[in-house]
Amino acid sequence: MGIFSRTRDIVAANFTDLLERAEDPEKMIRMIIMEMEETLVEVRASAARTIADQKEMRRHIDKLETLKADWSEKAELALSKDREDLARAALLERKKASDMADQLNEEVSVLEDTLKSSEEDIANLQNKLRDARARQNNIMSRLESAENRIKLRTMYHGEKVKDAFSRFDQLERRVDMAEGHADALSLASEPETLGEKIAALSDDDVVDEELEALKKSMKKG
Repeated sequence: MGIFSRTRDIVAANFTDLLERAEDPEKMIRMIIMEMEETLVEVRASAARTIADQKEMRRHIDKLETLKADWSEKAELALSKDREDLARAALLERKKASDMADQLNEEVSVLEDTLKSSEEDIANLQNKLRDARARQNNIMSRLESAENRIKLRTMYHGEKVKDAFSRFDQLERRVDMAEGHADALSLASEPETLGEKIAALSDDDVVDEELEALKKSMKKG
């Protein structure tokens, strides 16, 4: 069963409402577009048949107009020969042709109204179809964007990413240790400055003085 029952239903359709109520908006918009395309083909085919019928009727009307003129000439000829009975019969045939032409003209007029209505339906359907395709593109873009966000978030919070960051932490710790070791070696291997050497000599003198004082103190005791 289709979503719409006829062309007017499609023209009057509220796509936003339909999509909001749909469990699967992507599937719904595809079905809407498919049905609209099928309806558009049917309406165009109907319009083509109407145009063909009009052309056929107009050909018949042209023939009837020719026939009317022919019967008029025959009626005039009969009167010129004082054959009023034949003239009357010719005029009767002329009237039949005229009545038939009038009837066909009325049918052509009805077909013209039908064709105008079909043209309006086709224009409205095309507008709705453009709208539906734009909605489809929008839905597909949003769906693709949402799926990509889900993939990225799943990847970011996944075990592989956590394991990779854990490995990064371990590697950084190893680098820190290596750099610390290199810095320690650098500090141990730095040569004494001149000031440090002189200060060391001064420290030796102080120690020597304290040592002598201690010896003297022990001798007195």
